[in-house]
Amino acid sequence: MNLRQMEVFRAVMLTGGVGGAAELLHVSQPAISKVLAQAQRQLGFALFSRIKGRLVPTPEAQALRTEIEALWRGVERVRDVSRSLASPRSGTLSVAVSASLAAYLVPRTLALLAERYPGLQSRMEILIAPIMVDALLDHSAEVGVALLPNEHPNLVQVRSYQCGFSCVVPPEHPLAARRSVSPRDLLGERVIGSPPDTPYGQALQRAYGKAAAALQVHFHVRSATSACWQAQAGGGIAVVDRAAVAGPTFQQLAIRPFRTRERLPVAVVRNRYRPPSQLQEAFCETFDTVWKQAMRD
Repeated sequence: MNLRQMEVFRAVMLTGGVGGAAELLHVSQPAISKVLAQAQRQLGFALFSRIKGRLVPTPEAQALRTEIEALWRGVERVRDVSRSLASPRSGTLSVAVSASLAAYLVPRTLALLAERYPGLQSRMEILIAPIMVDALLDHSAEVGVALLPNEHPNLVQVRSYQCGFSCVVPPEHPLAARRSVSPRDLLGERVIGSPPDTPYGQALQRAYGKAAAALQVHFHVRSATSACWQAQAGGGIAVVDRAAVAGPTFQQLAIRPFRTRERLPVAVVRNRYRPPSQLQEAFCETFDTVWKQAMRD
């Protein structure tokens, strides 16, 4: 018996007749009779006898019913799962993220997703770019949001952006009165930078331009968020990527545009050989909205 034959047989058993089964399945009575006849021919025995105008299940049909009901519960579970996958309200999502994007942009994205999918369970882990690649390849992370993403043939960038720079200073600092800050404005200041042997530090050197050699870098930190905390503690001023200072995270600092042509690549990345789930696609769409809103502000 195929699933359609089982469905018709079950409907007849539940309703007690062809008419009830036809109404239950929203088909005609001849269609029900035809499917039953096909099933009986394939099985080689009768499923029903007609007694005084009523369909009465044979002993063989009664034996089949028990097995078909057990199978049908599994079929219903498959249908339920299919419906939930088509319009998910729950699920799990594991996101690997660079430190700058963990300050506001990705948490905001996950918060909006949780409103849309109330049963969502998400996990966010801050990883450096090489470790993020490993996490995406071994499936411990489903999506990566990377600043200065590492290239890998088994990964694909599903969204990509260019990120400028901001200068962060304490609100009482003279540079806080400027509408924007240039590299030359950093001369003579206590600068919080990044090690020049790191990709981020090298990008900062390019952003400083000709002023780089004359800057007084008093602190070296590994991430833009650490630079912001150091500036907030009175350690100096810092140039950081705009992603790190998006949103309200560092409200106690004055944040001004930093004038440079240097840009940092940002990408949403996933495993090339693992088709995205609806939740992953929803994450990408939501992050795109959050990013564009934050970069306008």
